[in-house]
Amino acid sequence: MTVSDGGPHATDSVETTQSSTLSLDDGDIHVRVDGPRDAPALLLIHGSASSTRSWDPMVPLLTGSHRVIRIDLLGHGRSAKPADRSYAIPDQARRAGAVLDRLEVEHAVLVGHSSGGVVATALAEQRPDLVTVLALINTGPGLNAFIAGNSADIGPQQWPPTDEQLRRFASTGFSREGYRIPEELLDDVRGMTHHSLTTSMQATRSYLEQRALPDRLAVLGKPLLVVFGADDRRWRSSSASDYLAVPGARIEMLPGLGHSPLLEDPPRTAAALLAFTG
Repeated sequence: MTVSDGGPHATDSVETTQSSTLSLDDGDIHVRVDGPRDAPALLLIHGSASSTRSWDPMVPLLTGSHRVIRIDLLGHGRSAKPADRSYAIPDQARRAGAVLDRLEVEHAVLVGHSSGGVVATALAEQRPDLVTVLALINTGPGLNAFIAGNSADIGPQQWPPTDEQLRRFASTGFSREGYRIPEELLDDVRGMTHHSLTTSMQATRSYLEQRALPDRLAVLGKPLLVVFGADDRRWRSSSASDYLAVPGARIEMLPGLGHSPLLEDPPRTAAALLAFTG
């Protein structure tokens, strides 16, 4: 079942925006679609403790050439946050694939930010026929690239977190001098449950413990773009070179930006993405 939020629907090549909720077997998933219906599909997957809103500055730069699809992963944004469903990476990927099926998308470019790139990788493993190109933005290749101590722990007894805790938690996600964290992104964290936040983050760790992303991607034969803010404070930017183990992988390093170049400098990030997908 699809529950519409009342937004217009895309028809033919007219550029419109659609916001809806898709009821899957294990939870409702919020979906946004922008751009011409007949343009190539591009799926944007956000990172942990984020939502479709993290892509807002990028979307207008992409809809000239793509049908841009965004989802809130289970436990995030406006999607369901059940306590009795799996947040494992393969299950999040399966749901993303189910959304594309519901939208009658047969082939898509996948773009993932941070742990969203891990979900994108899992979807490419599960559905290689569906995925044409992969682009990972500040996605650590393995746990050895993680910069420890990047955020304060927030226990269940402290939930929901205070503004100070939220800003400390989010601070390492950005590095550009003078960048002010948008309030709506802090709201995304407030809107999560402690269970959905911690379980989602542990799911990413577990997936990377099983096998590093370059090893997974090397056997898929998909074109790969890796974009990294050079000043990332969560994942060592030098670790981007690990992806060179994937045949034909292209690395784009963005000086002066941190973990979230899609927010810190959307035009530069979009330019790298469009040059590759074009």
